[in-house]
Amino acid sequence: MGCSPLFITSINSGSNGNCYYVGNAQEAVLIDAGISCRETEKRMLRLGLSMGKVKAIFISHEHGDHIRGLTVMAKKYRIPVYITPGTIGNSKLELPEDLINSFFSHQVVQIGSLQITCFPKIHDAAEPHSFMVSCGEVKVGIFTDLGVVCEQLTLHFKQCDAAFLEANYDEDLLHNGNYPYHLKKRISDGFGHLSNKQALELFTTSRPANLTHLLLSHLSKDNNNPDLVENLFKEHAQDTMIIVASRHMETPVFTIGGPSGSSAGISPLADSTPLVQYS
Repeated sequence: MGCSPLFITSINSGSNGNCYYVGNAQEAVLIDAGISCRETEKRMLRLGLSMGKVKAIFISHEHGDHIRGLTVMAKKYRIPVYITPGTIGNSKLELPEDLINSFFSHQVVQIGSLQITCFPKIHDAAEPHSFMVSCGEVKVGIFTDLGVVCEQLTLHFKQCDAAFLEANYDEDLLHNGNYPYHLKKRISDGFGHLSNKQALELFTTSRPANLTHLLLSHLSKDNNNPDLVENLFKEHAQDTMIIVASRHMETPVFTIGGPSGSSAGISPLADSTPLVQYS
């Protein structure tokens, strides 16, 4: 089984839906399924990615923007779903029992040649988790919906060759904006989302030397600005490529690692396994 490189893309990122793809030449996993199956199919088709390679879907928590498309997608393609008991218990998901696989904090799940490390995060959900997907020595982190930068997040971020990292809001835009007080508090009270400033501090203080790509994720539509956060991080980027994941479309596919250990940037993925066509 081949391991590196890993191919990654954000299918969608934001409060309107989250879905992230990580895979190698043989198999892939999705982290969350928060947009419709139909739209996920369209975007993967545009990228040259096959749903036939997706061997598992990992769910971070039960909020709708992370599970909205899950039931249809899992049933249609018979994809195993990895989800904690607390998450499925607090959701309204109607999944076939044979597709449900429980995971627990600090468990490492093997999906073909991919290893998915599941670790707890701080967020206002039942049993929220972040993930790191590894293949050989190549590691990709998926870190969104974070109330604070905790010890576990820092530990795993320091290991990454690439990462999806939440930069949800600009503090001034949030506090001076039109959101009601209770919503502003929910976002910034340590159980909601990570600000640009918090994400940048993690990046500048804990960035591993081998971090080639950072995909800034889950940006707020009203309390952030893609250009603002991109420019903020690029000031400190050095050799790390900074990409802002969109809430409206997929990112390109990026190649992480490889035989030489370097990143090749954008990779067109040829694949003979077609998507099930949408009508």
